[in-house]
Amino acid sequence: MLQQTPVSRVVEYYGRFLARFPDVETLAAAAPARVRESWEGLGYYARARNLHALSRRVARTSEFPTDPRELRELPGVGPYTAGAVASFAFEKRAALVDTNVARVLTRAFAPRADVKTARGRKRLWAIAEQLLPRSGKAAWAHNQALMELGALVCTARMARCDQCPVSRWCASGKRKKR
Repeated sequence: MLQQTPVSRVVEYYGRFLARFPDVETLAAAAPARVRESWEGLGYYARARNLHALSRRVARTSEFPTDPRELRELPGVGPYTAGAVASFAFEKRAALVDTNVARVLTRAFAPRADVKTARGRKRLWAIAEQLLPRSGKAAWAHNQALMELGALVCTARMARCDQCPVSRWCASGKRKKR
């Protein structure tokens, strides 16, 4: 629900959706029209179709993948979602690059990388992989910290370099000091 949609809009839908479909089996057994109806007003309806298809696959196999590569095989699951689910739900060592993380990585390590190009995104994902701690539990904390850093300190509107715990290693911060 949060893909391309602010939390403030999702909040009212999320509780109702979970009340109607409290588990994967209930969602998988639901008619597609009922799932779409529960999503009505959120937009991006492919997300509802993908979630429904995903629930059917998981219910059929009785197994939810925990590996990012296996998660990517599920309908509607891209690299970020696969990394986030593997890291946050299963404490697997998995990189993730959302908008906030991309901003932090670009400013800190690759100021010339263009996030809008495939080459730039590939570079940021490679950096994210290189920075990952060895254990899944540490990767969980690392990923959360990067997301929070981008959301609260290294924001799109303003880089608060004076508050940043990694400013001494930041390529953009060093350029500002020159």
